[in-house]
Amino acid sequence: MDTLARSPLAVVEYGLDLAITAWNEGAARQLGFPGQEAIGRSIAELLPTPEEEGVWRRLLAEDTGERRLRHVRGDGGHVTCAWAHHRVLGPRGEVAGVLCIGRDVTAEVEASRRHVEQQRILRALVDNLDIIVWASDRHGVFTYLDGKGLAPSGVKPGQFVGLNNFDLFNEHETVGLRRALRGEQVHNVSEGHGRPIENWFIPVQDERGEVDVVIGITLDLTESRRAVLELRERLAIIERQQQIIRQLSTPILQVWSGVLALPMIGMVDSARTADVMDSLLQAVVRTQARYALLDLTGVEAVDTKTASYLVDLVRAIRLLGAEGIITGIRPSVAQTMVSLGLDLAEITTLSDLQAGLKHCIGRTLREGHARDAGSFRGR
Repeated sequence: MDTLARSPLAVVEYGLDLAITAWNEGAARQLGFPGQEAIGRSIAELLPTPEEEGVWRRLLAEDTGERRLRHVRGDGGHVTCAWAHHRVLGPRGEVAGVLCIGRDVTAEVEASRRHVEQQRILRALVDNLDIIVWASDRHGVFTYLDGKGLAPSGVKPGQFVGLNNFDLFNEHETVGLRRALRGEQVHNVSEGHGRPIENWFIPVQDERGEVDVVIGITLDLTESRRAVLELRERLAIIERQQQIIRQLSTPILQVWSGVLALPMIGMVDSARTADVMDSLLQAVVRTQARYALLDLTGVEAVDTKTASYLVDLVRAIRLLGAEGIITGIRPSVAQTMVSLGLDLAEITTLSDLQAGLKHCIGRTLREGHARDAGSFRGR
């Protein structure tokens, strides 16, 4: 018993009444209770085990064995001990108590718990994502192969375990693995079985700093690429729809011979104005119009950049040999133009579209009469 008392392991003995009769320094260190606090106390009260209630009394009926029990230490922390127990016999061979020798396995239990958790996480990934997870040793031999992504290729989980990558695949297909075995982390995109795949090759080094294992992850990109193409197609459709809406919201109308009208409605921003400028200038050239009416009756507000664009549009129309006229300017739009200090002296502005039409038609008729009179005088 003296040898056990000096043991670094926890040595605890208790009698039929569960009162502790021996408690060494190892027990004090592992469990956080000094011997003077433990001797004489009930082991069931000092070290309660709710997950296995009554275990200390049941040990009195067992010859030998081992139990892993979790305890609350004297300082409030927790410790898990692996207890090897042996019954203590009296002078007539009767059971007098139990001798327990405990080893602190807290770190082992935690490591085991983490391992189980990691296995569950890995299982969830390989079972639910279109990936392939594999590992090979330093010689290129498969040690692990699993994943939902194997299904399209017809390969079963674990099918290549024990086989060498370099025997199964050609030199081009094993470039990533060769680089990883030299210590380089590799990421690439390639084709496999006619499908686009993304690969990661992750070298794992041993205690000497040498690559011991290469872990590979392969992701099937087929669905993601299809989703990207569908998204691009939808964006293209939306863009075409927006273009149609812009065209419908800014129709260019030929309201009289040589007279174009562009009624604008709603919020006018710089992007929309740029589209309008390009469309209207092309229409002036195409129809050889003499006048272009830019009607702002339906426009409540414009930003400062847009107001400047509108003035530039009228000037650009003049450069094409036509006259640009702005009609229906709202007070808020007028204030924006004034605040910018825009020079409107050379630009014809009228109260509404009707006034603009009268102006253009009148000018057209007068020019027609003048041409006729000149022709008559020339006879």
